[in-house]
Amino acid sequence: MQEYWKNEPIRCLIGRDEICRMVRRLAGEISADYANLVETEEPLVMVGILKGAAVFLSDLVREMSIPTAMDFMAVSSYGASTTSSGVVRILHDLGSPIQDRHVIIVEDIVDTGLTLQYLKQHLAGREPASLHVCALLDKPERREVAVDIDYLGCEVPDEFLVGYGLDLDERYRDLPHVAVIETAGEGEGS
Repeated sequence: MQEYWKNEPIRCLIGRDEICRMVRRLAGEISADYANLVETEEPLVMVGILKGAAVFLSDLVREMSIPTAMDFMAVSSYGASTTSSGVVRILHDLGSPIQDRHVIIVEDIVDTGLTLQYLKQHLAGREPASLHVCALLDKPERREVAVDIDYLGCEVPDEFLVGYGLDLDERYRDLPHVAVIETAGEGEGS
């Protein structure tokens, strides 16, 4: 397999092995916190935010030791830009109701917090039994609104990131690691 990114202006920030360790740790924490769901036979609803979180969510649920159900939402606040417009639009909503269900929003990266704040308010209105957030990456330097991240992989610097689901105009999502793209400027990929 040719690794097309070898000649691209990117540098590895978080390697595949470190990502695997983070995913296993997060899956363990979530599984321990929701172990009582095994007795209720009610799976934990993991809501992946498309497209960026799809890779992370897939790896995360495979490491879980409790029953999970996966659902997805697609939202937009970036378009083809490298910075958020601040206006969140729902492009694809959940396929199943979440009332009285335990729900975790799964994000690839939290940046300004605007999208996550909107999602939490939107989903809380559907009356889940509980609503928490799991994010692989966090850029606290760019935060515009306070948001709680209940399960976090790690903090990252304020650089434009790609790989492991993060993209630049739909490129680089397939990288097995998280990389900094040297020419993109500030912001985030997702």
